[in-house]
Amino acid sequence: MDNLNQKNKEYFLSEILGSKVVSKGKRIGKLSDIVIKEGGKIPEVTHIYVTRSFGNPPLMIPWEKVASLATTETVVDIETIKQYAGEPEKEAILLKDHILDKKILDTEGREVEVVYDVKLVLRNNKLYVSDVDLSRYGLLRRIHLGSVANFIYNLAAKIKNQTISWTYIQPLPTQIGSFRGDVKLNILKEKLSEIHPVDLADILEELDSEQRTMLFNQLDTEKASDTLEEIDPIVQRDLISSLKKEKVVQLINEMTPGQAADILAVLPYADAKPLLRSLKQDNARKIEAIIEKHEERILNYTTQKFLKISPDTTAEQAQKEYHIRAKGLDVVMYLYIADENDKLIGVLDIKELLQANENVALKEVMIENVITLKPDSTMRDAETIFDRYDFRAIPVTDEKGKIIGVVPYRDVMNLTHHFLE
Repeated sequence: MDNLNQKNKEYFLSEILGSKVVSKGKRIGKLSDIVIKEGGKIPEVTHIYVTRSFGNPPLMIPWEKVASLATTETVVDIETIKQYAGEPEKEAILLKDHILDKKILDTEGREVEVVYDVKLVLRNNKLYVSDVDLSRYGLLRRIHLGSVANFIYNLAAKIKNQTISWTYIQPLPTQIGSFRGDVKLNILKEKLSEIHPVDLADILEELDSEQRTMLFNQLDTEKASDTLEEIDPIVQRDLISSLKKEKVVQLINEMTPGQAADILAVLPYADAKPLLRSLKQDNARKIEAIIEKHEERILNYTTQKFLKISPDTTAEQAQKEYHIRAKGLDVVMYLYIADENDKLIGVLDIKELLQANENVALKEVMIENVITLKPDSTMRDAETIFDRYDFRAIPVTDEKGKIIGVVPYRDVMNLTHHFLE
């Protein structure tokens, strides 16, 4: 059956590469690449590149000679093999060789993602490139784990279809080759959606060790750190052992002591010790104390990455500055109101801030009776307060009422190193 008569049939490059190429009922090689030309709104396929065994020269077969295209078999209608023997021309653009695994840059030259796959569409017997796939689903499909991704996402089209139309791709550079040239967008990075760390963790847990490491190394530090926290401890151990020490230290530095302890606790102490030595001394001491259970002082679980603000700040000013102040912090759901000496005098939930009159000062709407922990408070003390009041974080103050840190809920109640009886 000539499937080229079908209209708007779609393919992914990863699904057709490697398929056998047949002429007159006989296998003549395998489909190794696809050649395209730019010029119209989207690139058009001009040739298929066929490699052959036993030292036989490769073939460049024009697209009009392709009778049918499928994931397992490509049928061509050619008179003789010899007349199509040869390599692609120097200026030719090959999808697998020149486009796959290339960095995608946005209009400001920032690296956005990597091309994991290419989508093609058949229209009126011509094959066009319609999209580039930057999604982790595309990566899984490419390494033949599409069924795993389907299971994870329950066939969620919104996640599976994280592709970018070729119409958003700038003309390819003339010098593009196997190891040079980038693919550039004419849209901004912020328009690209990202997979949530919980979903990424699900993907990683389903992969084998080599594939897991390959995918994980594609993530930026912040996303990798967030994702690592969501992974099953057994998988964490395998993944950490496969990463370079410098990479692991970088990820741990993004975490609170409690989160870091939760990660390092899955490792044998002999493996965790070199990592601890590479951290800042104070941070390493807190993490080590948590791991070894030498003490349950809540001070080891505190973070200094919280929102501290003056009582005279207006609600309007706080609202405008929130997105800047909150960037990179561990606790962002509360604003801790402190005087010039860092004495904690109140707290304000972010919801209350958004509902407050713009002209009112924070000292007029804050909660003054703040429940706090002390430096010598224990994990058990924190658990009791979290259970009783359903807080999402608790501040820690010294004997003078100065705020010295904040304990996030998850660092006490949700982590595997939770040692309470």
